[in-house]
Amino acid sequence: MPFKKLIEPLKNTLEHKGFESPLPLQKKILSKIKGGSSLYVYAPKNSGKTSSIMISVVQKLKKAFEDAPRALIFVKDKQTALDLELEFKSYTRGTDLRIYCAYDEKSIDDQKDEIYYGTDIIIATPKRLNRLFYLNGVNLNRLQMCIVDDADFLFRNNGFAEVTRTPESIGKCQYLVFAEKHDPRFDRWEDTFMYHAQVIK
Repeated sequence: MPFKKLIEPLKNTLEHKGFESPLPLQKKILSKIKGGSSLYVYAPKNSGKTSSIMISVVQKLKKAFEDAPRALIFVKDKQTALDLELEFKSYTRGTDLRIYCAYDEKSIDDQKDEIYYGTDIIIATPKRLNRLFYLNGVNLNRLQMCIVDDADFLFRNNGFAEVTRTPESIGKCQYLVFAEKHDPRFDRWEDTFMYHAQVIK
């Protein structure tokens, strides 16, 4: 998908950042994501995985809508969540999309209250997202995109089990898993929520 087909604010942001055309990985996946495909994307660092996430989420959501989040992005820890939030804000410039970080080192009651006031994109650690959900602190009924960024971290801190629980509570949704390399444990998802997912390397 060429950048000229993006919404105007996003196109302006990419031009401001000096991106004249999609990276090779983005040429492979942006149109597939736009079409609603669920994907496993395996690529090395600095190939454009995270920027692909931000472009795709902003392009799909476009503007704020109601209160429940429509995109959920799992990350490994608080610092990663805060870093991604900061970068996301540069990609949402010119839109009214709302971004929220949910991580373990903050009062869960405060997070429930803050999420209640409305957000479009949640960046969360798996453990905290699931705790919020089971305490009725986040509504996943409007979720359109469920994404795992740098999914290699899932096998180091029990995040795999936490992420696996989430789709059990979601209706129809697009799933995107980004990692540096394939791990056989990812195959366990193919019989549950990642069936018919395409693999991009």
